[in-house]
Amino acid sequence: MNNYEKFLLSPNFKYVYIEDDVQDHPVTREILSKLHNPQKITIKHYKDVFCRKNQDFAMQKESVQIILAKKRTSFLYKGSRMCDSFGNENFMYCADIMNCVYQCEYCYLQGMYQSANLVIFVNLEDTFAEIERQLTNEPMYLCISYDTDLLAIENITGFVAKWIEFARGKDGLTIELRTKSANFNSISKFDPPQNIMLAWSISPSKIIQAYEHKTPSLNSRLNSMNQAIEMGWKVRLIIDPMIHTNDWKTQYSELADLIKKEIQIDKLPEMSVGVFRVPKENLKIMRGIYPNSKLLAYPFTLSESGWSYTKEQCIEMQKFMEYQFKTIISE
Repeated sequence: MNNYEKFLLSPNFKYVYIEDDVQDHPVTREILSKLHNPQKITIKHYKDVFCRKNQDFAMQKESVQIILAKKRTSFLYKGSRMCDSFGNENFMYCADIMNCVYQCEYCYLQGMYQSANLVIFVNLEDTFAEIERQLTNEPMYLCISYDTDLLAIENITGFVAKWIEFARGKDGLTIELRTKSANFNSISKFDPPQNIMLAWSISPSKIIQAYEHKTPSLNSRLNSMNQAIEMGWKVRLIIDPMIHTNDWKTQYSELADLIKKEIQIDKLPEMSVGVFRVPKENLKIMRGIYPNSKLLAYPFTLSESGWSYTKEQCIEMQKFMEYQFKTIISE
């Protein structure tokens, strides 16, 4: 376990900004009870802090603070066409937390927000109510951890536990929780609802060390995956985004061999493979945040969907990874 994982298990945020409207919310009190005496600063609206101009995203990322707020509109969003819907027609996602404690150089969040601080919308009950309302019309495939890593900060928020209890037995609702965390122990006490999928994002060790800053090691993630599989959870393996390096074939071939050795592949209902891509407007901002990033300095190709490698490179990389598992998992 690295030092950052230990920090997340016993967090020590220096400042917590709290909107007037949520001072007495039960989740606010719950989160504050788990922190070590932070300085509490009252604000009228989270945007007064989060959306200030001329913030230094990279500097803030080294000392992330928390903003506790109330979500007032837009509880659910249509899933992006850049994300895999896994064949589900009503593909939605929610953003009850904005920003992530990890620091992956390829992450699109760095081009979305001016601030690196975490915004936690404590009124999760209003998101639940909106889901209930929409489920009366049609089934829903819902991703709850796209704009953050919920499992990574479960020891602070307890949100995953609340999602588990909400989703249990909910007809028509399928939830994906995507994570790089090794924090499965925080939810291991729960019986796994069959409509929740835990999706671990995996990369070669060299990629993790070079570009996925503050994230758990590959072995830590694989160990968490194995724990979840053994306890009967539905687990999805995500190799996305694949990163093109001089030795990418060697790196991803070794990753595939390790996965086949360490993970019970036959117990995975599915896996997903994708290459690096980022919305058109985000890349310039990301390069400004990480001007020395070798990953972001790559001469990407622009298409209608955004920046990525050439079409030929994308096909080659994806087919290469699919080939590694073709005898185990169907296309």
